[in-house]
Amino acid sequence: MIQNVPYPDAPLGGESGEALEAYLAAHSDPEPPYLAVVNRRTHVRMINPRMMSGHLQGRFLAMLSHMVRPRRVLELGTFSGYSALCLAEGLAEDGLVHTVEHDDELEDFIRSNLALSPLADRIRLHIGDALEVLAGLEGEVFDLVFIDADKRQYTDYYEAVLPRVRPGGFILADNTLWDGKLLHAVRPGDKQALALLHFNDHVAADARVEKLLLPLRDGLTIIRKK
Repeated sequence: MIQNVPYPDAPLGGESGEALEAYLAAHSDPEPPYLAVVNRRTHVRMINPRMMSGHLQGRFLAMLSHMVRPRRVLELGTFSGYSALCLAEGLAEDGLVHTVEHDDELEDFIRSNLALSPLADRIRLHIGDALEVLAGLEGEVFDLVFIDADKRQYTDYYEAVLPRVRPGGFILADNTLWDGKLLHAVRPGDKQALALLHFNDHVAADARVEKLLLPLRDGLTIIRKK
């Protein structure tokens, strides 16, 4: 996930992304202490810590989860576990988050981060290919899905999860502005940007859903199944 992308029509008179994010953070709820630890651990250990949802987007995910009160959540792309913990905050009493990470070398790190939270027992970590794991979750219907895995497969993920989302349920897709690259001509060899461009166009034309693309961090698309 790419953060701090400035936009021409940004509020506060077009302040820089860093200043805007600092102002927003100062006027939003802080991270729970255990998430602050995960945040720090991620920045110390991971090569690309900006892939983590972080404070502002994490509070957005938690807020939306509280609004939806999901019984079943699916996350594709766990990374360090930060976003899974945020999504777990608003679960219904019998709710559960299924989170899928392809990189098996992250498993111990993720589990140690999840264990910091009182919500750890509400999260099921799956290691493997996202589409294969989804196929194995037979019978599960999801209230909320967060897509943040391989950008080249976003359309495949979307088409695989949409039939498994209840009517009125939500899909969130991260990185849908891709560092602002999608606002300009995309280089032919940039496979991730091209795939995201295709995904955005695909969702925009899909009459099965309502959709809203927000300039939150690197772009977050909110999709509601009709």
